[in-house]
This record gives sequence, C-alpha cells and structure tokens, in this order.
Amino acid sequence: MGTGGASIRQPGHAYAELVGGPLDGQFLDVTGWSAQQLLDGALLICETGMYGPGGRSDYAGRAGAAGRLYWQGDAP
Repeated sequence: MGTGGASIRQPGHAYAELVGGPLDGQFLDVTGWSAQQLLDGALLICETGMYGPGGRSDYAGRAGAAGRLYWQGDAP
C-alpha cells in the first residue's frame, strides 16, 4: 500500500476499505483484528494528511458497516 506502490491482497487475509480522508479507497490488512479493534480503528501514518509527513490519519469502524473504516480526522 502507499503512493506509487501496488496494493496486493494476500489470500486468506481480511481487508477493510478506508473511506474518506487522504487514504480514501485504499485497503488495510486487518487480519486477526477483533470486532472491538475494528470499531476502534487505527491511527495510520499518512504523508498527505493535514500534518504532512509524520502525521496520522484516524480511521475507525461503524456498527453495521463491516469491511470499512471511516476517516475521523488527522492528528500530528
């Protein structure tokens, strides 16, 4: 994953689509994540977010929206 790189999905892995924000349309490998971890989401390093290189984009799940993590905003 990432700018200029191929997004390769591995057989047997689970992925969540990132919706909104600077990583919109990319997929995150969430293999082994619990239901609670999927709802909590993750802060992902993102060079194209509000805080530039080294900044983070916050993505979290929503009840009833399996397979997607939604952008919550950016953090330094």
